[in-house]
Amino acid sequence: MTKTDVIGAAQAGSEAAVLPKSVLREYLETIVVFVLILMFARTFVFMQSKIPTESMLDTLLVGDYILVNRMLYGAPGDDGPLWLGQRPIARGDVIVFRFPRDPDVDFVKRVIGLPGDVVEVREGYAIVNGVPLDEPYVKLAERGRHGSTGPRRVPAGHYFVMGDNRDNSNDSRVWGFVPRSVIKGRAFFVWYSFKEQKNDHLNTGFKRLVSMSRKVIFFYSRTRWHRLFHRIE
Repeated sequence: MTKTDVIGAAQAGSEAAVLPKSVLREYLETIVVFVLILMFARTFVFMQSKIPTESMLDTLLVGDYILVNRMLYGAPGDDGPLWLGQRPIARGDVIVFRFPRDPDVDFVKRVIGLPGDVVEVREGYAIVNGVPLDEPYVKLAERGRHGSTGPRRVPAGHYFVMGDNRDNSNDSRVWGFVPRSVIKGRAFFVWYSFKEQKNDHLNTGFKRLVSMSRKVIFFYSRTRWHRLFHRIE
């Protein structure tokens, strides 16, 4: 074998060793990376939730699908703004949290009282540290049985929350304060909205199948198109 033959054989072997990836392999790698990024974002950055009741009318409607920023507040115990732009929980924020009496259930309410605040509710409206809050988001059709309460001081590490639909909200007026440790994040975005019955998520078995079929059949006519990508204030 001549020197030229040896060089040619070496080049052929080198080209064989760097054969291009198959199209299928490239697709699989892309899908795996996308799934990993999606799982990370769902666990640490954003979560999705659906509004099943009328407690936050008219800010949030039954059938609103919302996105929740899980990073905005940082971790419990974080103090002050962090390098990713986190900030403390603020009065007026709409938050998602584990219900203190049943950690398997998520609630969505508005923050009214911060740690150390003295909160009083008169006829459905909040008074914090002796000053009535400006609450343009409040919905009051009639004076409910939980319309007035307090004054009560919010303990350290806890928050006083209420629904915007003050006559139809199971909130801090009834069961007390929300510990910081159960707060998941701030609701900031309605990405989809569908007109559906209250507590649709409780349907099981055949009723669940009917509910899912209804969403497919009436997708166009019952989608609230004007609420898509609606910012939560």
